[in-house]
Amino acid sequence: MSKNLVTLPGNRACALGAVAAGCRFFAGYPITPSSEVAETMARELPRVDGVFVQMEDEIASLAAVVGASLGGAKAMTATSGPGFSLMQENLGYAAITETPCVIINVMRGGPSTGMPTRPSQGDIMQARWGTHGDHPIIVVAPTSVQEIYTETIRAFNLAEEFRTPTIVLYDEVIAHLIESVEIPAAADVVQVDRKWVAGDAAGYIPYAETEDLIPPMSRPGEGHRVHITGLTHTPEGFPTQKPDLATKAVQRLIDKIELHRDRIESFEALQTEDADVLIVAIGIVARAARRAVADLRASGVKAGLLRPITLWPFPERVLRAAAAKAKLIVVPEMNAGQLVLEVERLAGGSAKVKRINRIDGEPIAPAEVVAEVRELL
Repeated sequence: MSKNLVTLPGNRACALGAVAAGCRFFAGYPITPSSEVAETMARELPRVDGVFVQMEDEIASLAAVVGASLGGAKAMTATSGPGFSLMQENLGYAAITETPCVIINVMRGGPSTGMPTRPSQGDIMQARWGTHGDHPIIVVAPTSVQEIYTETIRAFNLAEEFRTPTIVLYDEVIAHLIESVEIPAAADVVQVDRKWVAGDAAGYIPYAETEDLIPPMSRPGEGHRVHITGLTHTPEGFPTQKPDLATKAVQRLIDKIELHRDRIESFEALQTEDADVLIVAIGIVARAARRAVADLRASGVKAGLLRPITLWPFPERVLRAAAAKAKLIVVPEMNAGQLVLEVERLAGGSAKVKRINRIDGEPIAPAEVVAEVRELL
């Protein structure tokens, strides 16, 4: 496998990863600190016969992405806090219509306009529960520029395989961090394409209950019926309010992710096997936590790091296993307390859970984590 080593900022790595994954349509609206993704896509997509459109706002951006995907293209948008809020209705529409697409959300300080040029991790829960109604979502949370590149590719593959919108969630620091990235040859990049329907058009059921719970899609213009609706629908695609049918429709969306957790979940477990102190973190804070683990180990404290790479669905089994052995769990995050809620739920009281929070637009430093742990021991 041949690779090129290049130096890239995070947002540019995201765009290059998208193109490598087969993305050929981007619709977006410039917003700090994600604008470089759109800027790079505007340059790169025409080189591969792709389409870039600057839309009038973020609502229209995701609507265009959903339409392009339903037409058969791999499609993406990129935004930050306020724009991500505007996308929520269409995000739910993509979920219920089972439309593959990728949404990049580069987190910044908030709420509202907040601090456009400062980092935050305030969208952790919004990424999971931002839209109305019950539906599953896949969210990946890279922590390096290299991982932004690879996780953007994986986000497209997950979206295509499981017919679901997938979010790539990272903070402003990682977005503008410049690091060396290994770029594989195009032939070496694994691309997953959605399952297209084949066979008799007369018997096609748009939302069929297949064994893997992922119905094949119809490609417009090729003879099979195209039936798209945001209403709760039967497998045939027709609206329903019958309780049993509505339950089956929504439950299948949930179950298709749960059934395939082993193919979706990804995480980093650093020295968690014997850890008395378990640190759980994502993004730039996870990098600080990695250094904190090294410093604590050097001073005789058995510390370990659990970093969800797939944030949603959360890697529940590995956290429960690590929490069962730990005496103390520390959750540093750049918000008022969001990731910690999931950790507390899954730890179930097996260990004391301590929060470390910053909401001032400054990253959490390794020394802050070390000092907090030593104070609690």
